[in-house]
Amino acid sequence: MQNVLNALRALEEVAARQPVGVADLARAMELPKSSVQRALVTLHTAGWIRPAGGAPTRWMVTTKALHVGRHATGELGLRDVAVPVMEDLRRRTDETVHLAVPEGGKVVLIERLETAQPVRIILPLGQILPLHASANGKAVLAASPAEVIDRHLAEGLSGFTATTITDPERLLAELAEIRERGYATNGGEWRTDVSAVAAAVIGGSGQPVASISVNVPTSRLTSENQSAYGLLVREAAAAVGSALGGARTPTGGDGPSGRDS
Repeated sequence: MQNVLNALRALEEVAARQPVGVADLARAMELPKSSVQRALVTLHTAGWIRPAGGAPTRWMVTTKALHVGRHATGELGLRDVAVPVMEDLRRRTDETVHLAVPEGGKVVLIERLETAQPVRIILPLGQILPLHASANGKAVLAASPAEVIDRHLAEGLSGFTATTITDPERLLAELAEIRERGYATNGGEWRTDVSAVAAAVIGGSGQPVASISVNVPTSRLTSENQSAYGLLVREAAAAVGSALGGARTPTGGDGPSGRDS
């Protein structure tokens, strides 16, 4: 039983830290390297992880984990609805478009449509993004109930770059602005070279079930195209939400949280 638990823990840590080596995993899991290595061999044999870049010293999750996760949460239906809308958004912006879903106090990237531009944002499917330091995360958080926001604030706001919002009051003020305009922005708050504009997809329950974002290198995001992308991504998220049975709300306003600030 312990070997099974170690393998499952190792899979979770690889997904969170990929690409990652045995030594880093052993420290994160507080286990001997030999135990972690056995878990990695098991996961690799079963097809859950693969060597990163062909190097057997660092590991990444495979699409098998993503496929199982989609079945577990009904994301295949979400993807079927979202991808045509995302394709139109990519065509209109000529930038990379992401679809992410909330999970465990974070958001997880489940679909990516890339731009043809030579300089682009490339994140792996399964990438975990912080709620307070990514456009996808902030869009979801702003549309979440007050108790979800309060719980996230209570856990503390980790800093990733010099522009990450780590002050709770500043974050609450930004969430209010996001609800007002209908989309969130990220100007290098998670990674300095990654900026984005995102809007939450509201499902039939009135809760955020996903977010759609336009993602650009920070050097390419201007105030003008940020506003333009915001309107387009808000419209795209509303269209997906409507198709899923949620309220179509392409304009800004108070989100499901009911917060004013």
